[in-house]
Amino acid sequence: MSQKAIKIWRILSNMLMGGVVLLAFLLMGIRLFGLQVYTVLSGSMEPDYPTGSLVYVKETDPAALENGDVITFRMANGTVATHRIVELVPDEEDPQTIRFRTKGDANEIVDGSLVGYDSVIGRVVFCLPLLGYLAAFIMQPAGRIVTVAVALILVLSEVMLSMLSEDKNQNKKEKTL
Repeated sequence: MSQKAIKIWRILSNMLMGGVVLLAFLLMGIRLFGLQVYTVLSGSMEPDYPTGSLVYVKETDPAALENGDVITFRMANGTVATHRIVELVPDEEDPQTIRFRTKGDANEIVDGSLVGYDSVIGRVVFCLPLLGYLAAFIMQPAGRIVTVAVALILVLSEVMLSMLSEDKNQNKKEKTL
């Protein structure tokens, strides 16, 4: 293998490895900054949050939420949803307690039930379109196998290239002696 090909392969493998590290950070490392990651599974929030996007959610004091904020919350059946607050609704029994009426941006009608403080996971901070599809794939058994295989191939190729480079350097030294 020529020195030029080795150099090109090294650059490509380093870029791929950098992409893998970045992806790992975006999927898991971001939690170091107090963010949780969720995948958008429906089109209810399009076009701002397309299906297959990753949304990054920061825990927020529900009392600080306002009309227009996009929140992620747990519904009564345990499903996690991300919708926009369209109205702050005082509780009928305790006017000091506020609930949130929510609606998906692409939905015609508001959600059927109000969201209480205890159901709010947090406010959406930002979104990365399409990465949710990749995250879902990686969570599948086949995706894990592919991910591990790619990592092994990258490491092995780096080892092989290092060995080839050392051999070429050794040959050059021998020729000059």
